[in-house]
Amino acid sequence: MSERDLDLNALKMYSFLVFTKLEGAVTSGMIHLGDRLGLYGALASSPFALSCAQLAGKTSLHQRWVQEWLHNQAAARLIEVTIEESGNELYSLTPEAAVVLADENHPAFGMGMFHRLPQTMESLRALPESFRTGLGYDYDSHGPEGAVGIERSFEPWSRSYLLPVVLPALDGAVEGLMAGAQVADIGCGAGGAAVRIATAFPRSVVTGYDISRFALDRAVAKKAEQQLSNVSFVDPRSTPLPEDESLDLITAFDCIHDMTHPQDVMRAIRRSLKPGGIWLLVDIKALDTFAENMAKNPMASLMYGISVMSCMSSAMSVAGGAGLGTLGLPESKARAMAEDAGFSRFRKLDIEHSLNAFYEVRP
Repeated sequence: MSERDLDLNALKMYSFLVFTKLEGAVTSGMIHLGDRLGLYGALASSPFALSCAQLAGKTSLHQRWVQEWLHNQAAARLIEVTIEESGNELYSLTPEAAVVLADENHPAFGMGMFHRLPQTMESLRALPESFRTGLGYDYDSHGPEGAVGIERSFEPWSRSYLLPVVLPALDGAVEGLMAGAQVADIGCGAGGAAVRIATAFPRSVVTGYDISRFALDRAVAKKAEQQLSNVSFVDPRSTPLPEDESLDLITAFDCIHDMTHPQDVMRAIRRSLKPGGIWLLVDIKALDTFAENMAKNPMASLMYGISVMSCMSSAMSVAGGAGLGTLGLPESKARAMAEDAGFSRFRKLDIEHSLNAFYEVRP
């Protein structure tokens, strides 16, 4: 291609587009630092806007480094800046920004993915080999902080909605749990949902299953901290699901698409459920085709990229892995796979969530 073939305006715009992606990646690193260093927390807790010197003092950090970080965040429109006539700069968070960046108790809190950003990006060193061999890496390849990041991603929403919204949407689930039910949480991670159910329904017995040793360590610690006797956490490779139709309720939150053999897991779930049991399947909201996802999901590029670095990588971490990926389980596929596993009833629950879809699946 010669220089004469180039549309220089199109070239300029395309270059701009490419570097906006780099800006996003670099600013994501700054968000990670803001969370890790307590900068957002300090801004959120202040009743008035802070100067750079005040923020550095409040966080015991070096002022020059804080200043450059503030300039990135203000230029990215993530924090508010007021520049006085004297040139003094004052920084603050809007109420909405404070919720997303600093309030771990709010369901909109968004720092979990940024917490594990260094581990996620580190996977780029190993991924070229995955492209050559087809084999990915499981979640423990991201180390202990990867497990913490996933926990921080899901706990705020689970804390606010699991008990008051999600479980009551399942026909008869709450009544069964109150009376005493046998419950399994598949892909339990750090155990937040399992501990929450066990605490709320002391007559029920809950078992959390996960293959991540880092997540299981956190779950066991959480159980000990809460002093619970009706919850336990196991690795399904050594302690598999029962096959005697003894379970009343099984939950699976955002994990089926990550699994190497999800169809086998669905069949195991079916074998473990009582004839009147319930499987609560929660997974990423996706559409049937790439064209639909690209057109209707403004976060599609993010999700496909995270899939390469995390979800699909996990789902292809053994030979013959299914490789569903982040957007690989739309309702139609989930329904078909559940039917193939022996389930006869599949109902999408009327629960609004920006990321997930919720299904009640029964034998």
